[in-house]
Amino acid sequence: MTATTDRPVPPPAQLRDWLTGRVAHYLERSPSEIDPDATLVGYGLDSVYALTLCGDIEDEYGIEVDPTLAWDYPTVNAIVGVLSQTLRD
Repeated sequence: MTATTDRPVPPPAQLRDWLTGRVAHYLERSPSEIDPDATLVGYGLDSVYALTLCGDIEDEYGIEVDPTLAWDYPTVNAIVGVLSQTLRD
């Protein structure tokens, strides 16, 4: 993953809220139903939505992410951790 923008780094809670909202949208659930420590696969997030999520992250935060992001970092909190680090670098 590489950062391509000089925008301020959002706090982890803001990243978590945004990411939880996107995952909930794909799964047609309320964001309150998404446990940030549960695996996305366990919720039924498939490869199509995982790739779409990568595109959303790239568009929203101006960074490039690996298409395997959701498999390499299988929970919302894991993705937030790697995004926070990437956006700081």
